[in-house]
Amino acid sequence: MNTAPAPMPPAYNSGDTAWLLASTAMVLLMTPGLAFFYGGMVRTKHVLMMIKMSFAALAFGTLVWWVIGYTLAFGPDVGGAGVIGNLDHVFMRGIDLTTLTGSIPTYVYSTFQMGFAIITVALISGSIADRATMKGWLVFVVLWLLIVYIPLAHWVFDTDGWIVKHLGALDFAGGLPVELNSGVAGLAVALVLRAPRDFARREERPNNIPLVVIGVGLLWFGWFGFNSGSALSDQGTAAAAFINTQLGAAGAMVTWPLVEKWRTGRVTTMGVVSSAVAGMVAITPACGEINTLGAVITGLVVGAVCAFAITLKFRFNVDDTLDVVGVHGVGGLIGLIMVGLFATARISGKKGLFYGGGWGLLGKQLVAIVAVIAFSFILTWLIAKAVELTVGFRAKEEYDSVPGAEAERAYDFQTAERLGALVSGKPVTSDDELVKQISTLLRAREHEK
Repeated sequence: MNTAPAPMPPAYNSGDTAWLLASTAMVLLMTPGLAFFYGGMVRTKHVLMMIKMSFAALAFGTLVWWVIGYTLAFGPDVGGAGVIGNLDHVFMRGIDLTTLTGSIPTYVYSTFQMGFAIITVALISGSIADRATMKGWLVFVVLWLLIVYIPLAHWVFDTDGWIVKHLGALDFAGGLPVELNSGVAGLAVALVLRAPRDFARREERPNNIPLVVIGVGLLWFGWFGFNSGSALSDQGTAAAAFINTQLGAAGAMVTWPLVEKWRTGRVTTMGVVSSAVAGMVAITPACGEINTLGAVITGLVVGAVCAFAITLKFRFNVDDTLDVVGVHGVGGLIGLIMVGLFATARISGKKGLFYGGGWGLLGKQLVAIVAVIAFSFILTWLIAKAVELTVGFRAKEEYDSVPGAEAERAYDFQTAERLGALVSGKPVTSDDELVKQISTLLRAREHEK
């Protein structure tokens, strides 16, 4: 016999719920998009490893969030200090179909926030691309989410968190726990896993730029849900966050290529798509707090700064392989500062320096930045070091593939193998080897002439 569903509480809003359901799906799509983005940027032999690292974060992040992540991030605050939630909702206990967060079912809100946790830890994989073991990565994902991300989510996203409630800093959609946090954590992990001996001399070329562009396209699409969904309603604030996200990306896509042209004499596709990511990173904490002029200025500034920032890894010999620090860390930092400068009191009632608010909000933003940097770097370094000393985190220095790689390949090289056999009598298993063999043959023939 069919039973009628329990009636929803009066506070339930179907429009807000529908919008957050759509936003949640968009945010969850960002991690597969990141897999494409990172997979296209690395060498051919590491494509599948990067894709698997993102999907591992998707699986393990989901389970960690369901078991204990949600309750620690959004459960009733322990002690009133805004540091961590309690264990009332382990395994989502005490939450049913009619439980609401505001006007939205808690199941929907929890899944939305789960997407933030997943993409944040997946971003870190770009700092250690092609030199981490999968076993170490899986252990790191679980520990890092529990020890680093979840407390920061409570600090910023929960209404009782100390950064939003006690400090009074502003972060609309995750500049602190997602962008700045992933960049700082990426730096810590990169230092633990160390740069290879030939890092400064090695030229890293993307194996598939169209794949990178597809990944950025999916990220861009998901970012509208990421930022606008953080309004938790389908009202004007979501619309403002939506257009500001687009304007931030567009502004960065103007200045980054200009810097690249000035530095190298050419504009690359990689530079163009990376600039879009930098713009959306910077606008994330500010998208609901500033007006359209502030969004454009934020994009213009972050594009120029990040174009320079990604080159610093060579000066300091830190192998931030796919520029997580230079884009997400630096971009998030700039966006958080821009809130202190351009906030218009549209939501929080707080004004930035350029809108008559004085230095107060900017000072709070800087305190929040320093706190997150210190917390994330120290704990991430300790976690990565512990993983390295126990199960092992860093792959051997000269590894060319990952375990099981002989069973599957990102691309079919049968034609290359046949051609390689014709050229040198030896089969090849990658385009790099094929190019080397053909180059060797051409040099030999030139020498004979």
